[in-house]
Amino acid sequence: MSHRIILASQSPRRKQLMEMAELSFEVLIADVDETNPPGMPGEQVPEFLARKKADAVRHLVSYAIVIAADTVVLLDHHILGKPTDEAHAIATLSQLSGRMHKVVTGVCIRKGEQEKAFSVTTEVYFRSLTQEQITHYVTNYKPYDKAGAYAIQEWIGVTGIEKINGDYYNVMGLPIGEVIIALQDFY
Repeated sequence: MSHRIILASQSPRRKQLMEMAELSFEVLIADVDETNPPGMPGEQVPEFLARKKADAVRHLVSYAIVIAADTVVLLDHHILGKPTDEAHAIATLSQLSGRMHKVVTGVCIRKGEQEKAFSVTTEVYFRSLTQEQITHYVTNYKPYDKAGAYAIQEWIGVTGIEKINGDYYNVMGLPIGEVIIALQDFY
């Protein structure tokens, strides 16, 4: 028996990971206010926002399985958002250079009243990057739609990341292995 799956995300990386897992799904995006309550710890924000996204889409397709996600990059417990321009991207990568940060993805899976929500955290260690490396990456890859101003699967990940502790795909934006396990509860 097949179930209709809705990915409540416009992220091309999440879509790619769902396709790699050979899941049959549709993309449906609802407009959601992505602000979080003042004082909410950064580690809790992704799951909070994933729930909001799942709620918004669930009402449109109550009979389908809805998968929603949100990813943040945390440096010293502070969220580094998506850069607004080139200078912001360079400043963000300069902050990450030579340091460890955390990538937290919150996932919410819903079908009717049934829900499973969770977060996955991966530690990412950047090598010390030169200004030339940072500028090269920002100029050539324009990471303006990426939390923390980088994508692990691009040049900066290959050349600038020393190691990770945790799920590689989580850093791409969706801990797809955990999603597959969680989906078993919905079949």
